[in-house]
Amino acid sequence: MMHLFLNCLAASAGSGLTYVRNVVPQLSARPALRATVALSPQLRKELGNPSKISFIETEVPAGAAKRFCWEQVFLPGMIRRSGADVLISAGNFALRRSPVPQILLSGNSLYTSDDFYRDLRRRRAYRMWLDTRVRGFFARRSVGWADCTVAPSKAFADTLRSWTGGKVVSIHHGFDPEIFFNDHTPLPPSIQETIDAGDNALRLIFVSHYNYYRNFETLLRAIPIIRERLGGRDVQLFLTCKLLADENSGAHRTEAAAAMVKHLGIPNQVIELGAVPYHLLQHLIRACNIYVTPAYAETFAHPLVEAMACGLPVVASDLPAHREICGNAAVYFPRFSHQLLADKVAQVGQSSALRTRLAECGLKRSREFSWRDHVDQVIALAESLRPIAKYPRAA
Repeated sequence: MMHLFLNCLAASAGSGLTYVRNVVPQLSARPALRATVALSPQLRKELGNPSKISFIETEVPAGAAKRFCWEQVFLPGMIRRSGADVLISAGNFALRRSPVPQILLSGNSLYTSDDFYRDLRRRRAYRMWLDTRVRGFFARRSVGWADCTVAPSKAFADTLRSWTGGKVVSIHHGFDPEIFFNDHTPLPPSIQETIDAGDNALRLIFVSHYNYYRNFETLLRAIPIIRERLGGRDVQLFLTCKLLADENSGAHRTEAAAAMVKHLGIPNQVIELGAVPYHLLQHLIRACNIYVTPAYAETFAHPLVEAMACGLPVVASDLPAHREICGNAAVYFPRFSHQLLADKVAQVGQSSALRTRLAECGLKRSREFSWRDHVDQVIALAESLRPIAKYPRAA
């Protein structure tokens, strides 16, 4: 029986949480496998008591740099005591001297994004620019420290190979409709009343925390133009964040985006819901008409698969990762063109035939992503590395 050690201490939001929530049940279902998972106590509460899964709950220092240093010192001992055969390091950073063969899961496109570095300089976010450069240095070195690196899309795997020269394979992240559609709890009355009040509006949705690379400002600039293209029909944009400094985690400042909402005169069109629990996302997405993402950097984008599974047409920025994930289930626009974004949304909003075609393609495409397949491929990769474990590694 193979024993995997998953370092999930970096999973705190977004795709990291989605990954752990879906992968742990799949590992538990494998008869010839057991796993030890290192994670935060907060995340542990969500996962129940899956069979053959041991949990190590630990609080690590806040901040990527401090967590990285902590892991380099303390994680090897945890792995040795667990008796694991292979380490899977989530969170973009690997152990420099892993006591067992190591698979690195790398999914942060910002370290390789020229657009992101330009954006930070434009915003005068020099501290974040430097921090990202430093993290990027260790992320790049991590690919060399790992025995193999896994990227969530072919597009990002190609980027990592070019950037590092290391061994990188692509394994798509998955989607589990049984988990995503399992909860039938209705939306909170405050959200449902807002949706009902705009019954005749074209409802757009963008699922994301506020951060710069999601390119909120391009989407906001498009809203008045979409209304104009639709002959004055009301437009509502639902956001799963709030453009308030004290409501937004991290160092991304929301003041410019909030000021833009006021300047454009669209406070009634931008519905800032704040974080929506994962089990309610299906209801919110299905209550909308079009999923829109203007992101200028991406590696996979789970909400796109969730939106396609809900039958929503997608309007997405023209990134290789978006085209790889959505294929012909989306229409695309240049990532910084709010005018063309507005044109594409209006085109989809005005054509029931186009909406139907995109929705049908999206439903079909969403079925091609499977967490079971993802875990099968990761396990096969781990099995291929097990012979390395026969030879002692330097401490």
